[in-house]
Amino acid sequence: MTQVPGPYRRWVLAARPRTLPAALVPVFVGAALVRPASINWLNSALCVVVALALQIGTNFANDYSDGIRGTDEVRVGPFRLAASKLVPASRVRTVAVTWFLLAGFVGLWLASRTSWWLLLVGFTAILAGWFYTGGPKPYGYFGFGELFVMIYFGFVATVGTSYVQHRTIPSSAWWFGLATGAMACALLEANNLRDVDGDRAAGKKTLAARLGRRRAPWLYVLCVLLTVAGIVVGGEGLAAAVALALYIRPLQIAFSARTGRELIPLLQNSAKCQLIVGAFLVGSFWITR
Repeated sequence: MTQVPGPYRRWVLAARPRTLPAALVPVFVGAALVRPASINWLNSALCVVVALALQIGTNFANDYSDGIRGTDEVRVGPFRLAASKLVPASRVRTVAVTWFLLAGFVGLWLASRTSWWLLLVGFTAILAGWFYTGGPKPYGYFGFGELFVMIYFGFVATVGTSYVQHRTIPSSAWWFGLATGAMACALLEANNLRDVDGDRAAGKKTLAARLGRRRAPWLYVLCVLLTVAGIVVGGEGLAAAVALALYIRPLQIAFSARTGRELIPLLQNSAKCQLIVGAFLVGSFWITR
């Protein structure tokens, strides 16, 4: 019998801490594109808070929406609050909205220090977080999850953080946005590969569910290739080699015969790869620039 997490731990698990590198890495990479002495530390810190609040809010929003739909009745992945019935779905929704409000208030502060256009970007990010699995036609159920992850956890987070340093955008920021977005998509693919059978049964048509367990690993390959390509074109060849080496193990897991819970290590390895590659990029920027 699966052990039921305690009152505090269940909320921590539902926040899905293994997905948080997708929020942190692009912010760190974007900030590090300028020299350490030139970093606007307050603006960077505000970006970190906004990114984390959006990610956690999105995770709770997904928990709520999937829970009330019954999509998570049979879970093979992380613990879910609404589906477990241990917490009222309305409370999960309230917590999700609270995190989005935090992102909005901090984003307002950041926009007041930089550009009011950031409010529009932030508003669309909140909508993207909610409607991933929320609303009458959630885009995550129709195979558009990767597109929005690439946009918001790649280009918006990386380029946006770079912009708020001195209101300019280095040309390389777009390539590193591609790389960080692709790593975030790899994290999403690891999640979707694990849930292929359950998603198909629930009518959730992610790209992985459409392709099936045998062909879906090629989506993971594409994410790795885009990661390496973005880093190479951005001018960090050594970091690209490191990324390629690190992703060998996750690729082996993706193409293995594992299914369901046996694929949880793929998510763990993907998160580690993203953190290590991000840290290597930051270190490389500061040494060479």
